[in-house]
Amino acid sequence: MKKLLFIWLVGVLVFFFESCNEARQAKYVFYFIGDGMGVNQVNGTEMYLAELDSVVGVKGLNFASFPIRNYVTTYSSYNGVPCSAAAGTALATGEKTKNGTIGMDKEQKEPLYSVAVRAKEAGRKVGIITSVGMNHATPAAFYGHQPRRTMYFELGKDAIRTGFDLYGGGGIIQSVSPKDSANLFDLLHESGYLVVRGNEMFREKMVESSKLVVIQGGPQTTLPYAIDREEDDLTLSQMTEGAIEFLNRGKEGFFLMVEGGLIDYACHVNDAATTFREVVDFADAVQKAYEFYLKHPDETLIVVTADHETGGIVLGTGSYQLNLRVLENQRVSLEKLTREIRELRDMKSNQVVWEDVQEVLAKNLGFWNMVNLSTEDEQALKNCYRETFSGKTVEMVKNLYSENEPIAQLSINILNRLAKISWASGGHSAGVVPVYAIGVGAERFNGRLDNTDIPKIIRALAKYE
Repeated sequence: MKKLLFIWLVGVLVFFFESCNEARQAKYVFYFIGDGMGVNQVNGTEMYLAELDSVVGVKGLNFASFPIRNYVTTYSSYNGVPCSAAAGTALATGEKTKNGTIGMDKEQKEPLYSVAVRAKEAGRKVGIITSVGMNHATPAAFYGHQPRRTMYFELGKDAIRTGFDLYGGGGIIQSVSPKDSANLFDLLHESGYLVVRGNEMFREKMVESSKLVVIQGGPQTTLPYAIDREEDDLTLSQMTEGAIEFLNRGKEGFFLMVEGGLIDYACHVNDAATTFREVVDFADAVQKAYEFYLKHPDETLIVVTADHETGGIVLGTGSYQLNLRVLENQRVSLEKLTREIRELRDMKSNQVVWEDVQEVLAKNLGFWNMVNLSTEDEQALKNCYRETFSGKTVEMVKNLYSENEPIAQLSINILNRLAKISWASGGHSAGVVPVYAIGVGAERFNGRLDNTDIPKIIRALAKYE
């Protein structure tokens, strides 16, 4: 009899707790996507931060300490290695598609609707923000439906048509097609969106409009890299903090997607120091959500993941050691280093002596004063200088999102090697990516997962069905 009573009591308790869990709803959903942020991008950043404190090990990032830590697969419909369009669509809609496709099925015939659209249909406020272009692949996957990710004008119109409450990014990518004579800024204005530039204007104007677009301002379409940031530059954490304030003005709850898109950009050029700083910057944005979670722990869900891994970064080059601390000497991104060298060319009409180049590399990378170079490395730099400063037209090193000075690329490669870091490519890989979760129903992200599972779980926990 006692045994039967015990079994009955256990059953009652299980039913009670399951009923309680079923009753809980994620009223506030944060969906963070670190573009290109694979396992080693996270682990490398934590080991880099530890080395700055003279520790062998890791100095944990906030999201890496969330109670749920898991991995997801990222392949697309026809490719083992996805592009951001296909991977972003999977993370947004829960469906695989063809590489290069935004928010459409793999046959490019039918639209696929994102978890953000379902949130809007369920009466929630919705925000989509990124550190790159507002109509770039990953953010566009949450509101757009186009067969090619480069259809920026059409994707910009999709954003207007979908009508989310808030969009944000470094800028808006304009069309280069002559047939698209309209300006997306004009179309946004005509549709009732207020476009604000910079954090100060964002905070001032958010009370004046129910539909906002926040950007950095200026000709660029991305935020500056964290390593290059100046005092007045807009940051991803500022956008996240402002988005929370803007979306939480009512009582309906909200869905906010935040993309750290510049992690991917830095990995495409194999710039380890810039990559690690971008992951830290991404964690700063997550911190704003976590602070909100602490105030609303029973109604909030935070999910942090990545669309794919970029670069195939490897921590270690054969010896049983790392030297990540040497990356502390890098003061600018590869792209800014390229700009400084180009400015040197222009200022001196391409009559640049070796000592001028040395000065730029010493100032920005610590070469010769803080970073000891081998005879072979110095000779390689001198050879590159002779080849590229001979007065002839220089052939730049082309990457997906930039073209860089050969001597700048070589210098970053040398610093990577001194840090004991290597890269497999300048493209994406098929490696699994991490997923971290905290809050309402976070335990649902345990077990074997594919990227398509994440939005489906979010929809269920937030009751967007």
